[in-house]
Amino acid sequence: MKLDSDRTQTVKRFFGNLKIFADGADKQGLLEMNDHPLISGMTTNPSLMRKAGVTNYREFCKDILQSVTRKPISFEVFADDLAQMESQALEIATWGKNIYVKIPSITTEGRSTAPLIAKLSKAGIQLNVTAVFTTAQSIEIAQALRGGAPSYLSVFAGRIADTGLDPMAFVSASVEICSALEPKIEVLWASTREIYNLLQAKQSGCSIITVPNDILKKLNGIGKTPLEMCFDTVKTFKADSEASKFTL
Repeated sequence: MKLDSDRTQTVKRFFGNLKIFADGADKQGLLEMNDHPLISGMTTNPSLMRKAGVTNYREFCKDILQSVTRKPISFEVFADDLAQMESQALEIATWGKNIYVKIPSITTEGRSTAPLIAKLSKAGIQLNVTAVFTTAQSIEIAQALRGGAPSYLSVFAGRIADTGLDPMAFVSASVEICSALEPKIEVLWASTREIYNLLQAKQSGCSIITVPNDILKKLNGIGKTPLEMCFDTVKTFKADSEASKFTL
């Protein structure tokens, strides 16, 4: 993602205090985002790591942490029972002060992780509670995080939208719930699908949005007029046609 200084300022004005976290597991991409002034933090997960070809979890994370030392970064546990989740979370948390340990809201058997979340948070471990889909989950998780360490509550707005539902009301409700129960919880808009989601996240009151690198590249369009985008589009058609050497 390359933005000149004017475009960077345009993006900042457009989204205000909304913090943008880069979401991925490609080392080069993560390090590039670590140096970018628009990016406030980073997140990853086991699925992204697998897609990026990561085979050694601990080695990958510690390698990234050699460079990412200031901005917050979230690494997720991959166990599926509470005891092993706790063990993994305790180790991951020791790797750096900027780490937020990602804990899914439930196990694959549907068991709530709220008791573990409460235990870890009260022990001073910064958490990113991930895969939050319902208002009931937001209430339960916010209650579990009360009085604990600073934390993120990641609402999977994009996947909620994939079901045909508008995620805006749910996200806004989650913001209100967390503000009332524990101000140290920052609500995070996750599973971003398009640049417009950044505006939705801002309007819903979110503190943070996670954005994949391929979507971050589209920030260059912020502030352009529809006609400018039209010219960019037809120029792309022309360049691709010429590169393909099409003839009729």
